Amino acid sequence: MDKLPRWADVVLVPLISLLMAAAISALVILAIGGDPVEAVKVMVTGALGSAYGWGYTLYYATSFIFTGLAVSVAYHAGQFNIGGEGQAQIGGLGVALVCLALPWPHWTIALPAAMIGAGLFGAAWAAIPAYLAAKRGSHIVITTIMFNYIAAALIVYLLVEVLRPAGQMDPATARFPAGAKLPTFGEIPGLSLFFSKNVPANVTFFVALAACWGVWLLLWRTRLGYQIRAYGKSEPAALYAGISPTRMIMVSMLISGGLAGMMAINNVMGEAERLLQNSAEGAGFIGIAVALMGRNHPIGVFLAALLFGFLYQGGAEMGLWTTIPIELRLLLQGLVILFTGALDNMVRMMLGVFFRAKAKEAA
Repeated sequence: MDKLPRWADVVLVPLISLLMAAAISALVILAIGGDPVEAVKVMVTGALGSAYGWGYTLYYATSFIFTGLAVSVAYHAGQFNIGGEGQAQIGGLGVALVCLALPWPHWTIALPAAMIGAGLFGAAWAAIPAYLAAKRGSHIVITTIMFNYIAAALIVYLLVEVLRPAGQMDPATARFPAGAKLPTFGEIPGLSLFFSKNVPANVTFFVALAACWGVWLLLWRTRLGYQIRAYGKSEPAALYAGISPTRMIMVSMLISGGLAGMMAINNVMGEAERLLQNSAEGAGFIGIAVALMGRNHPIGVFLAALLFGFLYQGGAEMGLWTTIPIELRLLLQGLVILFTGALDNMVRMMLGVFFRAKAKEAA
């Protein structure tokens, strides 16, 4: 049995990777004099034990869904887009310009416009590395890394020199008009019964769910999606079938950048209500882990985003209410990335030995 059963590949491999990451994190907590059991209790209570905790968990998960989908779309075309952080920041610029452009009468009108602005700006920022990869043979990983730093510097310049209102000290845009304010879960009829008004989770969560469905529809139910996946599996076979590599790289990266840019709707428009420095808050990089753990499938991305939303909010609560430093959540996230990415084959080999032994017993 050289290949794992489908259910084992989808469920067991990520689960074992997560358990191994948790076990090593527990050892680290013990080594620094902490109590792993207390840490788990605080994380679970802080992230899932109240409407407040759930509100923040879903808020973080919303951002991770967008960046995870962005990585997944590019991955299916054989491209490793790790520029989601920069694309999300430039997407935030698009959101800010749209929201500040007009005195929007209602959020239902402002939201679609902001989605277009975020998607276009994120896609435009991804288009340059995509062109360099398609036409010049530049390595997509190197160029997207570089563009993260360029995006950060550009945003700082624009916030300090161009977009900052006169007389304002902090580098940020003016606040968006009241008509561009997105309702939070605590303000939505029905959900207000479960969530308080001070949680940042907002209607962008439903946009993220729609994006999951849209990506699934694109990749597995359209001709373009089939071409993207075919090119990602084998470039020579795709060429033989008449599929243009340049077109696949450009299209997949534009969609990927657009998805990453749309993350900004959640935190720039939905939470901060203005553009700040470092608006992406690291979500672009966490999206890589989300995509890896979710097996680059929209359903898996959604579930992995919920997990990382839990880790983010639970880690913050752990750092607040225990002596364990908040930076430990970065360790846990890093270990999850390590086991779901770099050590993924190791877990598969371990399971392969087990399933081969079971097959011999059954024979």
